Amino acid sequence: MHGRNHTAQVLRFGQEFFLLDCGEGTQHQLQRFKIKTSKISSIFISHLHGDHYLGLIGLLSSFHLSKRTQPLTLFGPKGLDDILTIHFRWSHTQLCYPLTFVLTQDQEKRILLDQPGYSLSSFPLSHRIPTTGFLFQEKAGPRSLIKEKVMENALSVEALQHLRRGEDYQESSGKWCRVKEFTHPLPKLRSYAFCSDTAFDERLIPYLQGVDLLYHEATFMDAEAKRAVDTYHSTAKQAATLALRAEVGTLLLGHFSSRYAELSNLLAEAQSVFSNSLLSEEGKTYALPLHHE
Repeated sequence: MHGRNHTAQVLRFGQEFFLLDCGEGTQHQLQRFKIKTSKISSIFISHLHGDHYLGLIGLLSSFHLSKRTQPLTLFGPKGLDDILTIHFRWSHTQLCYPLTFVLTQDQEKRILLDQPGYSLSSFPLSHRIPTTGFLFQEKAGPRSLIKEKVMENALSVEALQHLRRGEDYQESSGKWCRVKEFTHPLPKLRSYAFCSDTAFDERLIPYLQGVDLLYHEATFMDAEAKRAVDTYHSTAKQAATLALRAEVGTLLLGHFSSRYAELSNLLAEAQSVFSNSLLSEEGKTYALPLHHE
């Protein structure tokens, strides 16, 4: 309604693409915005309300029809595997690509992917049914050496290896090679948190603390706070309050109720609490780190 589609986001890190939620119409949006679906290696489903997963069967089927061969990993709550199994059983579909299902749980933070350059974790949200948020955290890579300093001191291979790992090293001569002296400072590591559907819950703060970009649902304005409580959703003001207390860099608002044709008032409400608030826009790319005037 109002030209807004159901929840789905593509998170890109280097050459890896992750899909967060898959509401109805997602595959058409992926085509519209020219996302190479063959590059999507993992899909993460937050919960089993239809506006967050009903596009999944169509997308998986399209992967099959396009003769996909790359493996795909699907992370989701209990019951999603049953839904997919029943559909493919009764449609007599045997996927032509490897599909692995990984069960998520909403009791505690859990690392789902742990790679050299990043980790991707789930954490519990407060909704009417089991629901998880997702947290992406970049990891530090090898440190960059200051070539001039290395050349001047003719450091050993062992010293260079330790320095690149961020470790001070003592040569056999007794000389110390300090990381701060021979390597450039590490760039700021990036992070992103995705909170699909959730009531206002201060227990989320430890999971969200200091993230660069937080996507948080803002289904209602504060005048509908009672409705938000009853439906386990949040208001724009509550999302901003959480962003402020968690000291995040930028808040990205989304999941707006269809009762709001125009969204400027939701944004104003959030910005009155947390100035670095934005409305999520379909098809827009948010590159980290974000810079503000």
